[in-house]
Amino acid sequence: MSDLLWIFISTLLINNFVLAYFLGICPFLGVSQRLDTAFRLGMATVFVMLITAFCVWFLNTYILIHAPYLRLISFIVVIASTVQFIEMVIKKLSPALFKALGIFLPLITTNCAILGLAIFTTNKGYGLVQGLVYALGAGLGFTLALVLMAGLRQETELAPVPRLIRGTAMNLIIAGILSTAFMGFAGLFSAT
Repeated sequence: MSDLLWIFISTLLINNFVLAYFLGICPFLGVSQRLDTAFRLGMATVFVMLITAFCVWFLNTYILIHAPYLRLISFIVVIASTVQFIEMVIKKLSPALFKALGIFLPLITTNCAILGLAIFTTNKGYGLVQGLVYALGAGLGFTLALVLMAGLRQETELAPVPRLIRGTAMNLIIAGILSTAFMGFAGLFSAT
């Protein structure tokens, strides 16, 4: 059980896909303007990551045993199918959210964090439960990064920020500071 907890904490904080590996930067910088949109996209990404982790385990265990060269293309097909399914569900259940997410919902298909999850899970040799915990930690870490960025961006809109660094420059500064702050978790947990 402590092994699963370590996988979860490590992926959520120390090895955060966005702030440590710099995977999923497009939605991180593009969708993180409003808290509600960032949170909802994060939850959709968590769902896609969990489905991807299950499918990756299934593919690696039962189908791609003697054909490891087909892994990458298989992972891409699974991710694209899952995202299309989620897109249809969100469009049907919440047209407002579908409109708010706009182009960023189909971009989950090309989100390198999800493909990175599939590859990392395979390379680490995780089983089903470990892979699902890893996916949950990665997805919640992605959501945490999006929500933190969205909150800070909303705060800077109200702050007297010099005109020179408003917009993209300020967002990149915030992203760098968040990344540096999350690096501190590595030292915190290695000292224990």
